[in-house]
Amino acid sequence: MPREYSMGGRVGRGAAQPGRHGEPPPAQSLRERFAALRNLPPFLKSIWQTSRLLSTSSIVLRLLRALLPVATLYVGKLIIDEVVRLLAIGNVHASVGDWLASGVLDHLWLLLALEFALAVGADILGRIVSMIDSLLSELYANSTSIRLMEHAASLDLEDFEDADLQDKLDRARRQVAGRSSLLSQLLGQAQDMVTIVSFAVGLLVYAPWLIVLLLIALVPAFLGEFHFNAQSYAVNYQWTPERRELDYLRQVGASAQNAKEVKSFGLNAFLIERYRVLSQSIYAANRRFALRRAGWGGLFTTVGTIGYYAAYVIIAYRTVSGDFSVGDLTFLSASFRRLRNLLESLLVGFSQVAGQALYLDDLFSFFRIEPEILSPPNPRPFPQPIREGFVFEDVGFRYPEAERWAVRHLSFTLRAGEVLALVGENGAGKTTLVKLLSRLYDPDEGRILLDGHPLADYDLEELRLNIGVIFQDFVRYYLSAADNVAVGRIDARDDHARIAEAAHRSMADEVIGKLPHGYEQMLGKLFKSGVDLSGGEWQKIAIARAYMRDAPLLILDEPTAALDARSEFEVFQRFKELSQGKTAVIISHRFSTVRMADRIIVLDGGRIEEVGSHADLLAANGHYAELFELQAAGYR
Repeated sequence: MPREYSMGGRVGRGAAQPGRHGEPPPAQSLRERFAALRNLPPFLKSIWQTSRLLSTSSIVLRLLRALLPVATLYVGKLIIDEVVRLLAIGNVHASVGDWLASGVLDHLWLLLALEFALAVGADILGRIVSMIDSLLSELYANSTSIRLMEHAASLDLEDFEDADLQDKLDRARRQVAGRSSLLSQLLGQAQDMVTIVSFAVGLLVYAPWLIVLLLIALVPAFLGEFHFNAQSYAVNYQWTPERRELDYLRQVGASAQNAKEVKSFGLNAFLIERYRVLSQSIYAANRRFALRRAGWGGLFTTVGTIGYYAAYVIIAYRTVSGDFSVGDLTFLSASFRRLRNLLESLLVGFSQVAGQALYLDDLFSFFRIEPEILSPPNPRPFPQPIREGFVFEDVGFRYPEAERWAVRHLSFTLRAGEVLALVGENGAGKTTLVKLLSRLYDPDEGRILLDGHPLADYDLEELRLNIGVIFQDFVRYYLSAADNVAVGRIDARDDHARIAEAAHRSMADEVIGKLPHGYEQMLGKLFKSGVDLSGGEWQKIAIARAYMRDAPLLILDEPTAALDARSEFEVFQRFKELSQGKTAVIISHRFSTVRMADRIIVLDGGRIEEVGSHADLLAANGHYAELFELQAAGYR
């Protein structure tokens, strides 16, 4: 059934689609921007769960590092005051040696050594913290990528055929790596908070009014950054579909897999021009935003600079008036400057964190999407063997957003041990029927029974484990030849005898035997040592996966489309021999293939038009006979 998505997950039919190009951008109100901060606790929790040791180490070391700036600055004040005091004493000693021997400089040397130790300590701590954050960020990106893949694997096939879900998944993938820096930013802000408190205490002791002047100077910059960070997210959100298209064009226009057809049809210029136009549109939108941000940012920075120098003038005046010492002047002016920079960084950083929290919503909202096709709480065991078979009772299904039913009013029985063929023109509903049978979809109408019980009563993983299905658009895995066969039953990947037997059954062993490294040969041109195969050779590898599974139900969707006539005949002769005692479904446009089936179902427009054996359907002189004659005429 059609489903819609919002920032929080699936919300039912007819809901508005946020974030599409040309629609109002998401999360524009101040309230919504602050609401996005709800994503920070689960983010920090996931960081903590990634590595508690590294997280604790980073927090402790940052706390120590946060106190060093004010300590260093205060020691600097003491050094200046000590130098002023020594200057006031006068040159009472004839030489430097006499000065050193007198012990007058001992306190100054101690202060200089202390400042040196603080500077070295700050540098060492900074490098250690940077190393820890780097390791923690990489661990987080890896663990979140795994979590993303695991969650995507749990979603329904229907979800992956939804364009809005694809946009959400694309944004989520980008955030896995893009938000790793948020950890350093959050911990850095916590460190700055401790430093700010220590500086603020120093200013409050000398001149409390400086804090008020400081805040007045910083408010405009904070509000400006907060606004533009939210706008940046909105721009990126709106252009997600176009960015996905850019990625697709880049992949199509510069990949070995597509090079043959792209060159043959002369598509390079078309793809390049399409990429150029689309990328320029995205660039123009980003440029307009960047100019606005730079202009207002410059204005707000000027306001902050005016506030700083106003405070600096006041501090200098009070020093000349005798209220402050030269050391106090240095400490206060430097403290004010550092505090202003820290507060500006903190406020701007907070707005950036709020902006990144919006991006985190892309990640966490993807995790909030729940599959609808699930196993029941107490599933029935899969029948071993299948006794009665599968029964379709008035089954109907319509793809999301589609007006036409893919299949409707399907009622038939797939008997245990029967070979059933599905015939029909493109779009008749053959592949849809197979997807329903393997519970990649659930019917919108009617039900499917297995040995008298609905498919939904069985454990989903066990059900699919007992179905060996090869679709016409099978995947060409850029893995070894052995692994390409083993994906049919990946838990038996180390069972080399089983892999070899499956390859023998599908005649893929002849293909693999010609490869330089046999079963260990990497397939495909993605990697340097890879060897590509012809379409028919790939198809034999794919068919081997069905045999590898050794399931009681075999489904082959156009399994010989890329094979020559001789190979097709040999594959199906072997299939007929090896499918004894198994239930099988074959989809094919070739009548030389389907005539071997026990029964044939002819589909037209998603409905069953005819049922019978090859001989019965020819004798009926209906739609099947018409299609058979059309194909046979092509060989005369």
